[in-house]
Amino acid sequence: MSNFEVIIIAVLGIFISLGLYYGLKVCARAQRTEWGKAWLNYLDGLNRLFCRYYHRFEYIPIQLPPTGPAVILANHVSGLDPFLLFAATERPLHFLIAKEQYNRFGLTWLFRAVGCIPVDRQRRPDQALRMALRALESGKVIVLFPQGTIVLPGESRPLKKGGMWLAQQTESPIYTVHISGIAKAGHIFRSILFRSRAKLIVYPTIYWTVETHLEMIQTWLEGKD
Repeated sequence: MSNFEVIIIAVLGIFISLGLYYGLKVCARAQRTEWGKAWLNYLDGLNRLFCRYYHRFEYIPIQLPPTGPAVILANHVSGLDPFLLFAATERPLHFLIAKEQYNRFGLTWLFRAVGCIPVDRQRRPDQALRMALRALESGKVIVLFPQGTIVLPGESRPLKKGGMWLAQQTESPIYTVHISGIAKAGHIFRSILFRSRAKLIVYPTIYWTVETHLEMIQTWLEGKD
């Protein structure tokens, strides 16, 4: 290797190191949620920058209580949805996700790190509800997609009542939100890669007390307010 090549490699190494250093500083400034681990905190900041500048995320933050249990119910239009919800809050969120998604190759470690709860929809979905119940009882925030699967704008699907049951059992406030503006709605990975004009609407906080709330939540999740 010539002296010139050594110099070029050294200069590139310096630039890469500086880029990483300043990139981490920018992520640290953008971070809002304390995850208890430095690398997750950096990811939190990176995700907020990604949603804000790449997906042009327009939202009012979900005003969760600083401590104690809470349930977030959201419509599910794409794989981008969790990124947006993480960016719209300032507390760690724990998602109930399908077991087949939880076990995706190369991603299980990340889902486990952020406290996702896998749901075995075919055999024992009740196990996930019990895990979510324990999480709420310990003061955590649980996120569910009560439509049960991806539902495209204009479509309707009966709601699963697990989230409402959890809120009722723990007397947790329910925060219902509606996601829209996703460029590749209906897709998992393409929705993350293709640029969107994402938008999040947060509806009034409620406590589960009467069955009539179900119709209201369904209306909100479908964006028909």
